[in-house]
Amino acid sequence: MSSAPFTRLLDVPAPAKLNLFLHITGRRADGYHLLQSVFMLIDWCDHLHFELRKDGHISREDLTQGDLPDEDLTVRAARALQQATGCAHGVHIGLEKNLPAEAGMGGGSSDAATTLLALNRLWGLKLKRSELATIGLQLGADVPFFIGGRNAWVEGVGERLTHVGIPAARFVVVKPPAGASTQRIFGSPALKRDSETATIRGFAANDSREDAVIDLQKILAFAHNDLQPVAQALCPDIGHCIQWLRSHGLQGRMTGSGTAVFAQMPHAKSLTDAPGGWMVRECSNMDAHPLLDWCTD
Repeated sequence: MSSAPFTRLLDVPAPAKLNLFLHITGRRADGYHLLQSVFMLIDWCDHLHFELRKDGHISREDLTQGDLPDEDLTVRAARALQQATGCAHGVHIGLEKNLPAEAGMGGGSSDAATTLLALNRLWGLKLKRSELATIGLQLGADVPFFIGGRNAWVEGVGERLTHVGIPAARFVVVKPPAGASTQRIFGSPALKRDSETATIRGFAANDSREDAVIDLQKILAFAHNDLQPVAQALCPDIGHCIQWLRSHGLQGRMTGSGTAVFAQMPHAKSLTDAPGGWMVRECSNMDAHPLLDWCTD
């Protein structure tokens, strides 16, 4: 194994994602739901710091004085990479947690992906993106998306990714304090599981599947999140967030299976009257993950 070319990697971003829509098109015999979605990277990020340890140990420090578990996805990702490669190095991870939990924005999965990308460099492993994605899939269905580093049309149980372009745009994301159980949402008998199968071409602004650019206005107008009615019944604050956005002339929807909602912001608005305890963040989408060039295909 080659020696690591770095001893420290500081302020490494782990961006969130938004689901522009989420349709459930069926269910497999093993119980997993078949879905379609577009995952879009945004510039709201956790930040991680990595310091090489030569004793093989993996440690983690909470840099935001939050309430993180002793073993989160960053630690699990580091251990999975050690086990897959036999690497004798360790790492001390500092995690600056900015993304809210139970938001449906992929924060934990993004932290895991950034950990794999950073340790691949810190430990001098030189694994390809596909190899890291295979390891990442053990940690969560969304991890390969963040390792892939591009906005994507998502199908299957979340494992089939097709790169799509998305025009630059501004969004507001609103997260109430309450969360909702993903297991309860997907297990609800009221969940719609038979949405009509969509196609990339149906929402594309051009005719090329290989380099499709999503028509943002069309997908926000005609697609939806099948999880939202069930989640809103479990967490009425989701509906309150959507109503608040509507009072500002914005059309909101839930992202993923969490309680965060988002809306496109065609024009700047004053959004300072949100109820106490709500997180309100204005974001821009990103064309690529900030660490895209840290790994080869």
